[in-house]
Amino acid sequence: MAAGLRGPALPNPAYISQYAEGDIPDNLIQVSKTYFWSKNISTDNMKLQLPNRGVYTDPEHNLFIKEAEPTLDQIIDGSSLAEGEVTVAIKCSGICGSDVHFWKHGGIGPWVVNDAHILGHESAGLVVKVHPSVTTLAVGDRVAIEPHIVCKACEPCLTGRYNGCKNLQFRSSPPSHGLLRTYVNHPAIWCHKIGDLSYQKGALLEPLSVALTAVTRSGIKIGDPVLICGAGPIGLVVLQCCRAAGAYPIVISDVNPARLQFARQFVPAARTLQVRPEETDKEFAARVLQLMGGEDCEPVVALECTGVESSIAGAIQSVKFGGKVFVVGVGKDKLQFPFMRLSEREIDLQFQQRYVNMWPRAIRVMSSGAIDLDQMITHVYAFEDALKAFQTASDPSSGSIKVLIEGPKG
Repeated sequence: MAAGLRGPALPNPAYISQYAEGDIPDNLIQVSKTYFWSKNISTDNMKLQLPNRGVYTDPEHNLFIKEAEPTLDQIIDGSSLAEGEVTVAIKCSGICGSDVHFWKHGGIGPWVVNDAHILGHESAGLVVKVHPSVTTLAVGDRVAIEPHIVCKACEPCLTGRYNGCKNLQFRSSPPSHGLLRTYVNHPAIWCHKIGDLSYQKGALLEPLSVALTAVTRSGIKIGDPVLICGAGPIGLVVLQCCRAAGAYPIVISDVNPARLQFARQFVPAARTLQVRPEETDKEFAARVLQLMGGEDCEPVVALECTGVESSIAGAIQSVKFGGKVFVVGVGKDKLQFPFMRLSEREIDLQFQQRYVNMWPRAIRVMSSGAIDLDQMITHVYAFEDALKAFQTASDPSSGSIKVLIEGPKG
C-alpha cells in the first residue's frame, strides 16, 4: 500500500472540482479507486473551504477581521494567480513590532496607513494552488514567505541587492497588504520550502533572517567581544546568532529587567546590563567595559537593535578604536550622534535594510539546530483571537516575547 496518510476517497466534489481531469496533484497516490496523500501532507490542509479573511488596521487605529482578496472562488478556480505566483494557505504568523506600530501610530516613516490595511509579514503556510508557469513548487509544499516583492529589473535587483529595489513592495508596509489572512498569492521565488520545520518555526524565519544579516554584514568573528543594545525579539535572535558565530564575551543591554532575565535563560553565557535612563552615554560605556572585563576586551562590534538615539550614542561610546556600530533598529527620521567620537576613534557606522539572499541560510541553520528560537514563543493565539494577540504583543506587562497567530481552521 502507498506510504502516507489516508485521505478522503475520491471523487469528492468539494475537493476534486478544483482540478481538471488528468490534473490530479502529484501528492495524491491512487491505489485501486482510493487516493492516499503522500507523506507529510495533511488531508485537512488540502481542502479549500474557508473564506479568505484578513487582520486589518485602518487610519482610525481600529483592529478588525474581515474578508480579504482573493475570494475563495478565485482561489479554487485559480483565476487570481498571476504568472509566477502560488497561493499559500497561511498556517502561522508572528506579530512584529512594526505591525503594532502601524496599528497604534498609523505609519512608519513614509509608509502610512491610509485605508483598511492587512498586517503581518512573518508567515509560513501550505501551497494550495500553483500557476502553470511555476515549476519549483507544487501543491502540498510547506513554505515560509519572504515578504519582498521586487521588480527584478532595476540596478539593485540586477546586482543582487534586491532589498534596495526601486519598486519594492514589502508585505504589511502600506500600500502592500500583509500576510495575516487565510490565503495569499505570492511570487513562488519568494516562497521557501521549509522541509520538516514546523509552521511556528517557519514564522520565525523572518526575524532570524534579519539577525543573520546583521551578524554576517557586521563581520563578527569567533572570539570577538560584542555588545548588543536591546533585548527585544530582534535583539534576542541576534544574541543567539552571535553565540553561534563564536562571539565572546557578549553583553546585552536593555531598560527592561524582565527582558534581561529572559536573555540570561535564552543564552546563559550572555552578560546582561540594565540601562539607567538617567546615565550619560559615557557612563553607559564605562559599565559595558567593566562587564566585558576591562580595556583589553572592548567590544569590536556593537549591534544596536532599538533605533533609540541614546542607545546608539551609548554603542558609539562603547566600541574599540576601529570598531563598528551596526544599527539594526529603526528610529526617528533625524537623530543626533557623538560625531567626534566616531571620527577620533575611526568607528564605522553601518545600517541595515532588512535582508537579502538570507532565507535559505536561515532555514539551514534552524534545521541544523544551531539556532533554536522556540523559547521565544510565549503566546500562541487562534486566528479568531487575533485582536487579543495584538493586545498581548503591545502590552509590556504581558511578559510576551514573540506572539504567534495560527492560521484559520475549518
